[in-house]
Amino acid sequence: MVVSLGHEKGRQMLYKAVLTLKTEAECEAFFADICTVTEVKEMAQRLDVAKMLSEGQVYNTIVEQTGASSATVSRVNRSLNHGENGYQIVLSRLQS
Repeated sequence: MVVSLGHEKGRQMLYKAVLTLKTEAECEAFFADICTVTEVKEMAQRLDVAKMLSEGQVYNTIVEQTGASSATVSRVNRSLNHGENGYQIVLSRLQS
Protein backbone atom coordinates (compact mmCIF):
# COMPACT_ATOMS: atom_id res chain seq x y z
CA MET A 1 0.00 0.00 0.00
CA VAL A 2 1.27 3.48 -0.91
CA VAL A 3 1.15 6.00 1.91
CA SER A 4 0.78 9.62 0.79
CA LEU A 5 2.66 12.27 2.70
CA GLY A 6 -0.04 14.74 1.84
CA HIS A 7 0.40 18.03 0.09
CA GLU A 8 1.74 20.04 3.05
CA LYS A 9 4.16 17.37 4.27
CA GLY A 10 5.41 16.87 0.72
CA ARG A 11 6.14 20.58 0.36
CA GLN A 12 7.89 20.68 3.72
CA MET A 13 10.03 17.71 2.72
CA LEU A 14 10.90 19.43 -0.57
CA TYR A 15 11.98 22.63 1.19
CA LYS A 16 14.07 20.66 3.68
CA ALA A 17 15.60 18.66 0.85
CA VAL A 18 16.69 21.84 -0.95
CA LEU A 19 18.25 23.13 2.27
CA THR A 20 20.41 19.99 2.51
CA LEU A 21 22.13 20.69 -0.82
CA LYS A 22 25.64 22.03 -0.35
CA THR A 23 27.09 22.63 -3.82
CA GLU A 24 25.94 23.84 -7.20
CA ALA A 25 26.63 20.33 -8.55
CA GLU A 26 24.34 18.81 -5.91
CA CYS A 27 21.62 21.33 -6.80
CA GLU A 28 22.01 20.59 -10.48
CA ALA A 29 21.73 16.84 -9.87
CA PHE A 30 18.70 17.19 -7.58
CA PHE A 31 16.80 19.53 -9.90
CA ALA A 32 17.65 17.34 -12.91
CA ASP A 33 16.07 14.42 -11.09
CA ILE A 34 13.02 16.17 -9.64
CA CYS A 35 12.13 18.56 -12.50
CA THR A 36 11.87 18.38 -16.24
CA VAL A 37 14.38 20.38 -18.27
CA THR A 38 11.54 22.76 -19.17
CA GLU A 39 10.59 23.30 -15.51
CA VAL A 40 14.18 24.16 -14.57
CA LYS A 41 14.46 26.54 -17.55
CA GLU A 42 11.19 28.24 -16.56
CA MET A 43 12.32 28.72 -12.95
CA ALA A 44 15.68 30.07 -14.11
CA GLN A 45 13.89 32.40 -16.50
CA ARG A 46 11.66 33.74 -13.71
CA LEU A 47 14.70 34.43 -11.55
CA ASP A 48 16.36 36.22 -14.46
CA VAL A 49 13.19 38.29 -14.96
CA ALA A 50 13.10 39.14 -11.24
CA LYS A 51 16.73 40.28 -11.36
CA MET A 52 16.08 42.48 -14.37
CA LEU A 53 12.93 43.97 -12.83
CA SER A 54 14.77 44.70 -9.60
CA GLU A 55 17.42 46.50 -11.67
CA GLY A 56 14.71 48.71 -13.19
CA GLN A 57 14.57 47.15 -16.66
CA VAL A 58 11.36 47.73 -18.62
CA TYR A 59 8.98 44.94 -19.67
CA ASN A 60 9.78 45.11 -23.40
CA THR A 61 13.52 44.77 -22.78
CA ILE A 62 12.97 41.87 -20.39
CA VAL A 63 10.68 40.05 -22.83
CA GLU A 64 13.19 40.58 -25.64
CA GLN A 65 16.26 39.50 -23.67
CA THR A 66 14.79 36.56 -21.73
CA GLY A 67 12.14 35.22 -24.08
CA ALA A 68 9.64 35.35 -21.21
CA SER A 69 6.06 36.21 -22.04
CA SER A 70 4.65 39.51 -20.87
CA ALA A 71 2.32 37.48 -18.61
CA THR A 72 5.35 35.86 -16.93
CA VAL A 73 7.02 39.24 -16.48
CA SER A 74 3.80 40.58 -14.97
CA ARG A 75 3.48 37.62 -12.57
CA VAL A 76 7.08 37.97 -11.43
CA ASN A 77 6.59 41.71 -10.97
CA ARG A 78 3.49 41.06 -8.87
CA SER A 79 5.51 38.64 -6.72
CA LEU A 80 8.29 41.19 -6.32
CA ASN A 81 5.84 43.85 -5.20
CA HIS A 82 3.23 41.84 -3.30
CA GLY A 83 4.73 38.41 -2.67
CA GLU A 84 6.57 36.83 0.23
CA ASN A 85 9.94 38.56 -0.51
CA GLY A 86 11.49 35.30 -1.69
CA TYR A 87 12.94 36.86 -4.82
CA GLN A 88 14.42 39.74 -2.83
CA ILE A 89 16.03 37.39 -0.33
CA VAL A 90 17.65 35.28 -3.04
CA LEU A 91 18.71 38.20 -5.21
CA SER A 92 20.32 40.04 -2.30
CA ARG A 93 22.21 36.91 -1.26
CA LEU A 94 23.39 36.28 -4.81
CA GLN A 95 24.91 39.78 -4.85
CA SER A 96 26.91 39.11 -1.70
